[in-house]
Amino acid sequence: MLKIGIVLGSTREGRVSPQVGAWVKEVADLRGDAEYEIIDIAEFKLPLLGEPGGDASGAAGWSAKISGCDGFVFIVQEYNHSITGALKNALDYLRDEWNNKAAGIVSYGSVGGARAAEHLRGILGELLVADVRVHPALSLFTDFENGTFKPKDVQKDSVNQMLDQLIPWSTALKTIR
Repeated sequence: MLKIGIVLGSTREGRVSPQVGAWVKEVADLRGDAEYEIIDIAEFKLPLLGEPGGDASGAAGWSAKISGCDGFVFIVQEYNHSITGALKNALDYLRDEWNNKAAGIVSYGSVGGARAAEHLRGILGELLVADVRVHPALSLFTDFENGTFKPKDVQKDSVNQMLDQLIPWSTALKTIR
């Protein structure tokens, strides 16, 4: 069975990505077509790439976790028209571990996180990660209420459509790794 990591792209205190990630996992688990796991980059305490210090075991654990996945769903929040620095750092930390895998993107922000998702697509391409077309974009104005995630019903359909693309791509790419 495929293993799909649901990567939480924020590490800041008070973040809502754990709510979004848990919801995506709940929707995905109902499908029974893969093993879905939430991967919280905050748990790995990765130092800034190239800076001295930091916990080397965090980097080793991060490498092992990503290596063990066949595909990913990135939970991406928009910061200044792009992804978070923490997500960029986590992506840059590895290279081969990402290669020849597939990814879906679930984003959120004032315009659904669309600009962050587009930036992420360019980064994923460089890492040889094939991103799927369907992209659930959650609005801070309609899918959140006072900091609590309350997605509209249509968003569940969008997540399933994204997974309908992610699963066959992850299956196909597994054959070349």
